[in-house]
Amino acid sequence: MSSAISTPETEALIWKCFLPSPEATNALAERLAPILGAGDAVMLSGPIGAGKTHFARALIQARLKAVDIWEDVPSPTFTLVQTYQADELEIWHADLYRLGGPADVDELGLFEAFDMALTLVEWPERLGSERPAQRLELRFETGQEVGQRNLTALAFGSKWHRREAALSELFRG
Repeated sequence: MSSAISTPETEALIWKCFLPSPEATNALAERLAPILGAGDAVMLSGPIGAGKTHFARALIQARLKAVDIWEDVPSPTFTLVQTYQADELEIWHADLYRLGGPADVDELGLFEAFDMALTLVEWPERLGSERPAQRLELRFETGQEVGQRNLTALAFGSKWHRREAALSELFRG
């Protein structure tokens, strides 16, 4: 079940949905994947074990599979950034957990990637006020049972607002 709420104070569109299993999380990532493209920034937040990497892996694998590529998608916890090429689309998967703040992020080249690649960023809190203005935030929380997740999606900026119908359908499930 999901709902969409527009909040004028943040200019964000907000949806909430329940993901009852890891398979449901994979399915959502696979449905979101074709909606995303170059210049889209997806911020993945939540506590350790909430499903951020699981979701990112499923989304990246869906984009790669669409162009007949199979590649292992490891967590970028230690490498900080993993990049993938899905035909013309470059995908950046970053995990900022071990970084101190925006100055550390700048050295990764992530700010430039926000303009040219599809970026999936775990622990976006480390960006501070440097988060892209145009972004989709996915906030994961663990559910009551193992594998369950509660997801809050927030779409910021006009590029996401233009996709409101597609996003509403996606999060409605």
